Amino acid sequence: MPSAAKPRSTAPQPAPDKRAHGQAAGALGVSRPWQMAGLAALFLGLAAALLFSGAAAAREVSDPGALVRWGLPISKAIHNVSLATVIGGLIFAVGILPRTSGPRSRVNNAADGDAPEHPAFSRALAVAAAAGVAWTLSAIAVLVLTYSDVAGQGLSGDAEFTRALVYFMTGIETGRAWLAVTIIAATVTTALFGVRSLGGLALTLVLALEGLVPTALIGHSSSSSDHEGAINSLGLHLLGVSAWVGGIILLALLSGILTGSKPGAGADITEPTLRRFSSLAGFAFVLVFASGVINASIRVTSWNDLFGSPYGQLILAKSVATLVLGGIGLMHRQWVIPQLGRKGGSALSSRRVLWQLVLVELLVMGATSGIAVALSSSAPPQPTTFAPDASPAFILSGYELPPELTPVRWLTEWRLDWLWIAVALFGLVSYFLGVAKVRRRGDKWQWFRSVNWVMGLVVLTYITSGPPSVYGRVLFSAHMVDHMALTMVAPIFLVLGAPVTLALRALPARGDGSRGLREWLLVFVHSKFSQLVTHPLFAAANFAGSIVLFYNSEAFGFAMREHVGHELMNLHFALTGYIFVLSMIGTDPLPRRAPYPMRLVILLATMGFHAFFGVAIMGGTGLLAADYFGNLGRTWGPSALLDQQMGGAVAWGIGEVPTLLVAIGVAVMWSRSDERETRRTDRAADRNNDADLTAYNDMFAQLAERDAKLAKRNSKLEGR
Repeated sequence: MPSAAKPRSTAPQPAPDKRAHGQAAGALGVSRPWQMAGLAALFLGLAAALLFSGAAAAREVSDPGALVRWGLPISKAIHNVSLATVIGGLIFAVGILPRTSGPRSRVNNAADGDAPEHPAFSRALAVAAAAGVAWTLSAIAVLVLTYSDVAGQGLSGDAEFTRALVYFMTGIETGRAWLAVTIIAATVTTALFGVRSLGGLALTLVLALEGLVPTALIGHSSSSSDHEGAINSLGLHLLGVSAWVGGIILLALLSGILTGSKPGAGADITEPTLRRFSSLAGFAFVLVFASGVINASIRVTSWNDLFGSPYGQLILAKSVATLVLGGIGLMHRQWVIPQLGRKGGSALSSRRVLWQLVLVELLVMGATSGIAVALSSSAPPQPTTFAPDASPAFILSGYELPPELTPVRWLTEWRLDWLWIAVALFGLVSYFLGVAKVRRRGDKWQWFRSVNWVMGLVVLTYITSGPPSVYGRVLFSAHMVDHMALTMVAPIFLVLGAPVTLALRALPARGDGSRGLREWLLVFVHSKFSQLVTHPLFAAANFAGSIVLFYNSEAFGFAMREHVGHELMNLHFALTGYIFVLSMIGTDPLPRRAPYPMRLVILLATMGFHAFFGVAIMGGTGLLAADYFGNLGRTWGPSALLDQQMGGAVAWGIGEVPTLLVAIGVAVMWSRSDERETRRTDRAADRNNDADLTAYNDMFAQLAERDAKLAKRNSKLEGR
């Protein structure tokens, strides 16, 4: 290549070297033919796994035909990859890539609206939109082919087939789930063609992630021995896989733009892009591997099933491939990324290795995704249907009745909720990584805050996975312990941990126009939504009023019967409790804080409301969620109505004590605030020799002098 210092030659330039297109990957990225090789690896892995497991073999009874047997897993494979690409594209646009070209020093730069979009940002959204179309069409295909597979008949265009398909979509759980996925996919795709604001794209990402929920609910999970553990672990697995696979696909498709090798691509942004994605990929790897092990242990319960069955052997192959991918990611983090910032031949060599590793990841991930689809199409060793003699408790709650509740069993009966365990572990690791970073910088972080954060996570885990959760499914009184502790006890410790303050101190600020976690936190804290939900009056009304609305509507029964409802209930009450306590005694930044007297009034009103609610439950004669608590077949403990009345007493008692502690905390903060104000006033007086007090006294002296003059003038007037 000619040096830049030499004069430009007017002689005809040689044509570009076409041999670069035949290379797997070079310093300028992954070429288009090798990008397609990842898709080929997906279908080859799928075909090999289906043949190995026999999942696509003809059935002796109700065989839907080869078109359905092979078309369904192929459609699922396209669905999974396109969904991951949509999620990956949105993650890159929302949190990794700069939105506009040129440096930006602020999160919301006024010029950003007029500045041109960064080419990588535009390409990421274009890729996501195209993948959204494929996601929508493949979801429709899976819906129709799933019905044909379940019904055991081939595709048909007659009226009977159509009527049965409509009933499948509206009356059967699996059909409703795929219909929901199709609607979500179509909505997300429509948004991708029109939305360009980062806030709108963030909401679109949340909606796309919700598309994972129906898929998790209809896996081999609905009737397993630990169906909620299977659903949660599968949901976490899909979340990690989508972020990881989607990110690798985006890296490969954007490689030419990231390196600046394509016309109009701009400066090379490979290093910051890979560094940011590497952090996400590391989290995704841990999530994928851990959730995969948990899910496999639920479905495969013996070593013989693991090593001796095709299903178990496919799990082993998938696990080995995941470890290989994790090793490649470690190479990125330990060797490639540190080399990218250097100049010269070393940087060129590291970039070539980078894209070669991305290509290998793409191929391995393609084959692994094919194996995963074959696993979902294969029958696990454990049965996935209800036993004919299933108990009423198992049918209603998914679990057999626990043993009779005793004081000791308030410590010993556990059923792990992997969703909340993942939340707790993520919160614990992230918090202490933040503390370590702050202290390495030389700043201090109070041990009191760290202890409270750990205590809050321990309490949260005990509430969601321990005896309150286990017995809360069969006893209203235990459920009320679970609820009140979730909304009043755990939030106190978590709020005192000040996680938002720590995050704002530990997370680095970005200046390239992209939004990292720190920028998104600031946007959320100052948003209109945050101003509404954290307003003291709204937080108190939401905290107290949602209890009445929840227990006097069908939402309570839905939360007890359905897994999604139960998790949404936990999330709602944890968030409402956290926001309420934060508005009372929190130190994290908020758009608005109430004066201390107003806080005490709100707390006293909340205590009165809890007392009223508890007394109303204690005196009630109608059973709440009667079709659930009245049909569990419980043979021990008090009757359902008496237990409900005991739950009212629990709501009264547990609700009052934490509220009183929060009120004491408000009083202490008020006292300290007055002390700080007094010290500030004293320091100001020392600096200006009591100028404020002198001016204050002079004001009264002037008023007294004026009053004396007025009195003297009035007396003269009266003397006339």
